Amino acid sequence: MQNRQAEPRHWQRVLVKLSGEAFAGEQGTGLNPDAIDYLARELISAYDLGVQLAVVVGGGNIVRGSAFANTGIEHATADYMGMLATVINALALQAAIERYGVDTRVQSAITMQAVAEPFIRRRAIRHLEKGRIVILAAGTGNPFFTTDTAASLRAVELNADALLKATNVDGIYDRDPRHYADAVKFESLSFEEALKRQLRIMDLTAFTLCMERRMEVVVFNIWKPGNLRRVVQGEPVGTRVHNHA
Repeated sequence: MQNRQAEPRHWQRVLVKLSGEAFAGEQGTGLNPDAIDYLARELISAYDLGVQLAVVVGGGNIVRGSAFANTGIEHATADYMGMLATVINALALQAAIERYGVDTRVQSAITMQAVAEPFIRRRAIRHLEKGRIVILAAGTGNPFFTTDTAASLRAVELNADALLKATNVDGIYDRDPRHYADAVKFESLSFEEALKRQLRIMDLTAFTLCMERRMEVVVFNIWKPGNLRRVVQGEPVGTRVHNHA
């Protein structure tokens, strides 16, 4: 295991949400080894600060359940297919991280003991306390829930200090910056304001859980090298979503 640095960090324990699309990189679908290696290095850079790090991964680069449900496959079955896709991504990320000498554990909400531990809350917390990166797969283990909801749920269950949502944009805007040149970025905003403005930060179930449990959310661009480390150090990167004081 690498020596972890005693540098300033803003939180003791965080959960990072990685979309399935991040694993595909610029190719859009499938697994891109270069993208996965980059994600591993970014996670390790934050981990080296001494923060306890859990990661929830999506599976949209392989199977997006909601899309497959439109093909005639029963929605619940399509969602289970998507959960299995997240396990593939979790194993790929585990392999990439461990190549750099950092211990990890993959825990799955769907039992598959040959490749992953079952998700057990107390065991996951113990892994974090021992300095292992915990990669959480298979969403909540239930159909009809997104991996954003899984990330919110796991962040609350694991007593994380914040949920860090990694995206391909540098924060939350009042409109899509890819289509509107005059889009305005928020440095921070409250959950209530985000709801009032109908900003699509994550699905409503996930967003409401974070708001009710006072789980701070930071939305940031994972593709700018060093951003995750800067977020963990408390620098003003991305957009911070929080409760009113």
